[in-house]
Amino acid sequence: MEQCILCHSPVTSDEIAMTRKLINRGASQFLCLPCLARRFDATVAELLERMQAFKDMGCTLFECNR
Repeated sequence: MEQCILCHSPVTSDEIAMTRKLINRGASQFLCLPCLARRFDATVAELLERMQAFKDMGCTLFECNR
């Protein structure tokens, strides 16, 4: 299981996708949502909203609930 490179908590597939979407599509190290939020000076809620928007647009990095 992948871990956040900053806090070492497990990361979900959506957190992996968000790291790849916001930082580097080819990333092999990932950030959890709280660490991503700190990096981008945002809240976790804002990132969750953005994540849903990416899913709604059909971004293939995210596993969509079908």
